[in-house]
Amino acid sequence: MANKLSTAPAATPGLKRALGLSGLIFYGIVLVQPTAPMSLYGVAAVAGQGHVVTAVLIGMVAMLFTAMSYGRMANAYPSAGSAYAYVSREIHPALGYFVGWSVVFDYVMNPIICVVWCGMAARNFVPIPFWIYAVAFAVLFTVMNLRGIEASSRTNTIIAIGLGIIIVLFLAAAVRYLWLQPPGGLAGWTRPFYDPQTFSFSTVSSGAALAVLTYIGFDGISTLSEEAHNPRRNILLATVLVCVITGMLAAIQVYAAQLIWPGTHFPDVDTAFCFIAGKAGGNWLFVTINFALLVANIASGASAHLGAGRLLYSMGRDNAIPRKFFAALNPRTRIPSNNIILVGILTVIGAFTVNYSLGCDLLNFGALIAFMGVNACALLHYFVRADRKSIWNLLSPVCGFAVCAYLWWNLGRPAHIVGSLWLATGILYGAWRTSFFRKPIQFAAIDTSESS
Repeated sequence: MANKLSTAPAATPGLKRALGLSGLIFYGIVLVQPTAPMSLYGVAAVAGQGHVVTAVLIGMVAMLFTAMSYGRMANAYPSAGSAYAYVSREIHPALGYFVGWSVVFDYVMNPIICVVWCGMAARNFVPIPFWIYAVAFAVLFTVMNLRGIEASSRTNTIIAIGLGIIIVLFLAAAVRYLWLQPPGGLAGWTRPFYDPQTFSFSTVSSGAALAVLTYIGFDGISTLSEEAHNPRRNILLATVLVCVITGMLAAIQVYAAQLIWPGTHFPDVDTAFCFIAGKAGGNWLFVTINFALLVANIASGASAHLGAGRLLYSMGRDNAIPRKFFAALNPRTRIPSNNIILVGILTVIGAFTVNYSLGCDLLNFGALIAFMGVNACALLHYFVRADRKSIWNLLSPVCGFAVCAYLWWNLGRPAHIVGSLWLATGILYGAWRTSFFRKPIQFAAIDTSESS
């Protein structure tokens, strides 16, 4: 297949530009979740033998490199972005298709694990069969995203503010608890960063590999490039700012949590943070945090559902997957309704076949492949092919690629097996549609307009 890309004229109206910088940031924060470290705190603490703060900060630095690559590629290609679009246009359409198929895996797994977690958390309030919750939450995600991007943006803003209030309540309770029962000496205050009795590179690396889940989802901002005002500027700023804000909030939360509960033995690892909150503020805070995490996962799952629909629209518009179905826009809301409904159906099916732990690994499998692809694109576009080269344009994407490759290699065997089967299916389908990748993909024209 030739690397030269042919461009098909735009035959249908484009997506509506309705999001400014603040809307993109709120979307990204809700997709990542400002309370993300609360859900995974227990498993990260066990894997890293404490050191959750260190793991979160390492993850932030690692993801910042990739976030910058995403933002810069959105600047180069201000269309409906994603790793698929960048790799296809910058490197090769066949490789882009491979990356796009892995990103679909990532984006579809996100609402699935959110439905699983929400179903488990909701049963703590009303213990009815799990399947009822699974169907109900999948339908909820679908309905939320069929209303249109402006309604979704308003919902994201409200949810982000609400989760911010929850974090403030926890931190206030934590400050009060630590004022009354402070850790012993300087060593007690610094132990969350470094505990000489349990610290080792391998344990902290294990914790960091899980802590990266705190940031998974920031790349979803790039899928809204065609719905953003001034995408060349705002996508880069929003992507980097979401990573920094998420990292700082996460570090503060887990630092307070580890001071309150220094050990790694919890009544329940999956909901460990709820017990820590209960220890700091009593039963009312236990219930509040449990409910807040339920709302956060609903918001994150719905946002990931939206991102999956936008990605399928981008691939359908290029006819990498059937254009008639996947590139169709609802004439009233101008959103890809077919894709939103399809992802809802897949979410229901996945909720009955994947547990939360495996789902997280599978999500990372697809996400890290996409991250490596985007870092490679940034290296080629801004260093290898650039007229003026700078050391930063070399080091930043190389560091991002290396970290993502290391984390991907260390995923569990089940994730590699299932993920490889998914990729093999995609490659066979792509080969069939393109005569073994000899037929060029007809890429849609890139919209460089920044007006609404």
